[in-house]
Amino acid sequence: MNTITKRSSRIAAGLAALMTVATLAVSAAPASASGLSAALGMDNKGRQGDKNNMRNLGVGLGAAAAYSALKGKGTQALVLGAGAVYAGKKYEDARKAQSQENNREYRRYRYSNGKRVGYYKYRGDKQVGYYRLR
Repeated sequence: MNTITKRSSRIAAGLAALMTVATLAVSAAPASASGLSAALGMDNKGRQGDKNNMRNLGVGLGAAAAYSALKGKGTQALVLGAGAVYAGKKYEDARKAQSQENNREYRRYRYSNGKRVGYYKYRGDKQVGYYRLR
């Protein structure tokens, strides 16, 4: 192998390792961030950003895996492909969790003199109506 081929192999291996580490780091961050935002009652903008990052990371890793496979780098392609699959799964999990959170319904009751007089109905974070019970 000449010097240029060795150098490009090292660069490609370094990039594959960096992408794998980035996949693991980014995939751990949305789980903790989405749990924290749900606990604090924050809106879905952070979750949406994390979800989009997972999708984009999966596409990028998949493209890198295909390129590596075409170049004959089997181990590197497998590692990148596994990262792409993992990012895709995290994206799907985040998408389903966001959908379930947006469809959640609950009621907050109003009382007068110790009796229920009505309730506010919420879907997701939005109030959809007030219903009187009398």
